Amino acid sequence: MATLEFFFDCSSPWTYIGFHNIQPVAKTFGVEITWKPILVGGVFNAVNPSVYQSRENPIPAKEAYRDKDIADWARHSGLKVHWKPPVFPVNSVKAMRGCIVAGRTGRLEEMARACFAAYWGDQRDISQDDVLADICQSIKFDKDIFFAGIAETAVKNELRDNTEELIKRGGFGSPTIFVNRTDMYFGNDRLPLVKDALARG
Repeated sequence: MATLEFFFDCSSPWTYIGFHNIQPVAKTFGVEITWKPILVGGVFNAVNPSVYQSRENPIPAKEAYRDKDIADWARHSGLKVHWKPPVFPVNSVKAMRGCIVAGRTGRLEEMARACFAAYWGDQRDISQDDVLADICQSIKFDKDIFFAGIAETAVKNELRDNTEELIKRGGFGSPTIFVNRTDMYFGNDRLPLVKDALARG
């Protein structure tokens, strides 16, 4: 049986699109997705600082095409994605820890989807406690469990460990997908190749 891992941070629009689009792919092949919340800023700091350089010195033509590309993919995927939100980049650490907390009761996908939609769809700052409380309410997840959980050392360590694991395995951004542990793909637009890999078994 093939394995499928998805390393992700809710602060990326491409990750929101990839998160949405990989689920029917996994269903088609009968493969369970192992979700791995990370902090993509930690990845950039360690192995991909060029991201920050490109933000400081943007190329207008590339920026314009990126905006079009995101809009095209969002429309193709049936998602509402606003580029860019008023707060960008966003500090997603609480949201990503919250995904781990929700995962304890099998609700990681639900929590992640709600965080993605709040930030990229509704342009809400998911670093803020009141926004996170609203997200919990929207999916009927106990906010006290959420906030207590994200303060736990074990949850903090798991998020850090996931981030370090991705770096050690050659990842440099979000989303990063692994088929059968060693076959790495980066980005939503690589999903056709992920499908080919799953088809090969």
